[in-house]
Amino acid sequence: MSKEELKKVSDSKVSKKLKKGEALFQEGEQLNGVFCVRTGVSKLSKLSANGKDQIVKLASKGEVMGQRAVIAEEVTNLSAIAVSDMEVCFIPKDVISNTLDQNPNFAVEVLRHMAHDLKEADDVIVNMSQKTVKQRMAEAFLYLRKNYGDDTDGFLNLVLSREDYSNVVGTATESCIRIISEFKKKGLIKTSGKKIGVLDERKLLELAERF
Repeated sequence: MSKEELKKVSDSKVSKKLKKGEALFQEGEQLNGVFCVRTGVSKLSKLSANGKDQIVKLASKGEVMGQRAVIAEEVTNLSAIAVSDMEVCFIPKDVISNTLDQNPNFAVEVLRHMAHDLKEADDVIVNMSQKTVKQRMAEAFLYLRKNYGDDTDGFLNLVLSREDYSNVVGTATESCIRIISEFKKKGLIKTSGKKIGVLDERKLLELAERF
């Protein structure tokens, strides 16, 4: 973007704060703009035919949400719920559309970003079809550690509920709880309430990559 285009976007944006558990938007909603995460984490999920949420992505600082629906002029395919307290910037649809029309370089970058999202979606599909629930659970812990780190006590910085974990890996909450208990007994992880900490990253990685 040019300095003038950046200023126009900056002048148009509106800051919004959300508490943990609040919805930024719901599946099927018509969006009037896109959201950029400043702080916190949001889960992007889709409701399946049996009424269970499938979490397809976690969006954190610097990530944009809602751009596909805005550019395609369709209702949003996903819901966005705050996993932690959040602050997001809202950029109106007309500002995005005008910049896309007038700036080919910006349009190409948006296409690259959407192509990356499609690649991630492909990876999720492959994992769901080819890997076991235990492998996907191990991957989830490794992903959270890599992307969000540990606190001073060695627990994952991002705290998810057992239901969230089950929605990430695509299983029943009861199965998720049993696997977490099994991983704990084997010394792969530790728990304290909702908190989970990785104890043996190497063995989790071996489990995740085993076919």
